[in-house]
Parts: sequence; structure tokens; C-alpha cells
Amino acid sequence: MELHEILRRCDHTLLRQDATVREIRQLCDEAIRYNCASVCIPPCHVAGAKRYVGPRMAVCTVIGFPNGYNTTAVKVQEARDAIANGASEIDMVINLAMVKDGCWDEVLREIEAVRDATQGYILKVIIETCLLTEEEKRKMCEVVSSSGADYIKTSTGFSTGGATREDVKLLRDCCGPHVKVKASGGIKTMQDAEDMIALGAERLGTSRIVKLAIEMEKQAVAAMPAPAAPVTAPAPAPTPAAPESAPEPEAEAPDWPAADQAPSEGPVEY
Repeated sequence: MELHEILRRCDHTLLRQDATVREIRQLCDEAIRYNCASVCIPPCHVAGAKRYVGPRMAVCTVIGFPNGYNTTAVKVQEARDAIANGASEIDMVINLAMVKDGCWDEVLREIEAVRDATQGYILKVIIETCLLTEEEKRKMCEVVSSSGADYIKTSTGFSTGGATREDVKLLRDCCGPHVKVKASGGIKTMQDAEDMIALGAERLGTSRIVKLAIEMEKQAVAAMPAPAAPVTAPAPAPTPAAPESAPEPEAEAPDWPAADQAPSEGPVEY
């Protein structure tokens, strides 16, 4: 698979707690340069990032992140606030306690409540596969398929593990065809990315692929041959001296402003 095909599926991601404005802007610049699907950033940076990128890049953010145990009302308000600030994609974390208690109807109602708050925008549901049994993963595929969400997403990247090939295949096989799969966490190499896509992932949550693209560009530049030394043309033959002629009259001195004229005041215009 061509690199550009992988990059356009990437949500270029920076969710570290201490990410600075400068780092977020760099992330945005890289995502635009490499034509990524979106930047995935903390909620506090959404408004500034959207002003910075304008229509050039989609802004994705996370809610209920990373633990998922916020109340439904809080998640709904987080989603509304993120959209008001300019986010066009929302990645929400499910309530894992509800899952472990087998409260499937409550899990569904929570996702539906966030779906209602995000109508017209992309909603991805993070199920944190590393904390679920296979039976729970299969059940979550049913729940997400019934919820109206656009994507099911493997992981936050902040728990005990990230996306695995087995989980991506399971989610693709068990979700309805209208639900897309996002693999996130632990995607470190081009082979990882290609395998996840081949197994059914439509999106990849990672920053590694852009970093690899940057490194490949640097290596390509370093491997380029040095430019050839310029060829020096032979010096022209001397021109015979012209016969002497009468000297030209000296030009008159320019008419400069008088010394007592003050410079004009006002701001300097550039």
C-alpha cells in the first residue's frame, strides 16, 4: 500500500496531558502537509486548533477520556462543548463499569445520548478492547451497531494495551457494515498500519506514521547525490583600448531638500 493511502486514514494524534500549544500547532501543520484524516487532540486545544487550521483539516477530540466513568450528562455536555469549539469528530469512551455489570441497555442509552448531541458529526465509540473479554467485545459490537455511531474504536492508548490484529478483525466481523473500525494505540510501523487496514480498519489513531513519513523524507534527501561543481567559463580576451576623447561634463548635483526642512511626521508605512 502506498504511504499516502495510509496517511489519509490517520487521525494524527497527540493526547498527552502536558501537550503545549506549540506542539498542537506542529501536529496540525504535519497533518495538513501529509493529508491526514484529522488531528485528534485534547478538548482544551480544540478552539485554538480550529482557528489555526480553519477548513484545511478536521479536528477530532475525546470525551469521557480516558477512563469513561463520567456520567452520561457530563459526556453529552463535553460533546456539545467540543462541537461548539469547532470539533467535527468526537471519540467517546464507554462506561466500562456498566459493561462489566452487563448493563447493556444502559451502555446503549449512553451512546445514543451522545449520538443525539452530535448529529451531523462523526462519532467514534472507544470500547477499550484490552480490558474486555471476547464475549464483551462481541456484545459491544452489537451495541455500537444499534447506537447510530459511525465508528467502533479499539483503544484509548492510555490503558494496558492498544489495538491488536485479532481485535481489529473481530470488530470488523461482528459489527454491522454501516459501522467503521478505528484501530488506535500500538501502531508503530508501516507493517502494523498496512495489516490493520487489510483487516478492516478505516481509520488509524497514531502519530507514528507521520513521524515515519518525515524520517523517510530526511533519508531520501540525505541519499541524493551532491550537486556537480559549476563549470568555469574561460575568461574573455581583453578588448583593445578605445582612443581618448574629450571628457564628458560633470552632471549637476541633485536638488536635495534644504537642511531646514523637517521630515514628515506620522507612522512609517511598509
